[in-house]
Amino acid sequence: MDGREQDTRLRVYWMPGCTSCLRTKEFLTKHGVPFVSVDVVADKRGFEELAELGLRRVPIVRRGKEWVDGQVLADVARIAGIQYGAPPRLAPEALAGRVDAVLAAAGRLLRQIPEGKLDTLLPNRPRSYRQLACHIFQIPELFLDLVEHGKRLEFADYFRDVPQGLATGAQLAEWGEAIRRRFRAWWEREGGSADLAAKADVYYGEQTLLDFLERTAWHAAQHTRQLQLVVETLGITTAHGLATETLAGLPLPTNVWDDAMQFA
Repeated sequence: MDGREQDTRLRVYWMPGCTSCLRTKEFLTKHGVPFVSVDVVADKRGFEELAELGLRRVPIVRRGKEWVDGQVLADVARIAGIQYGAPPRLAPEALAGRVDAVLAAAGRLLRQIPEGKLDTLLPNRPRSYRQLACHIFQIPELFLDLVEHGKRLEFADYFRDVPQGLATGAQLAEWGEAIRRRFRAWWEREGGSADLAAKADVYYGEQTLLDFLERTAWHAAQHTRQLQLVVETLGITTAHGLATETLAGLPLPTNVWDDAMQFA
């Protein structure tokens, strides 16, 4: 039998810059639960261990043969032995407003990054500033693909590259603005009357459309915090970055990049 299957210690498989990974680690640390940290970018054996479980994604929390997806904190609490009560959630219209405000801020921040810096890689993660900005806009795009076209969300969807034809930061920002307009149009057309208690067809378990909307809002917001950190690291003033009220009420991690790893 595999020694890890007999190991009663909690193992967390994660990668730098992953928003749900960071939230999972902070959740366990906050509740005083020790765990073995496995950065699958730095430790290739981590992905091999996940493959043994038939998995190719993070965050995953494992104890022996049992595992849960770290994106669902209720499941993380169960496997970790934590008494968990879900925190209050913003109303759907507030979540929709947060998505709109986050995308607006992401566009402003992206336009501040010099063209010559867009292909700089993030620390400890093979993702460029350009790809990070694109990912922010793809998050609500994937939500819209599900609610408008019934397209199931797969883990690989979050790793799409920058669409062809978006050569400059301004072009990427304009593309992101089009997604922002599409989201606003969906909300005004049907979002307010949609059955958000309906099941969301997503890869990480039983979720409602409201769960997915909340995750869309905080997921995009956390990556926009990272984009703002990029701009600040470049020595550029971010007077038009994320407003405090935009982040209020979202279930965000405390840290922006990682709980232990410096953004450098």
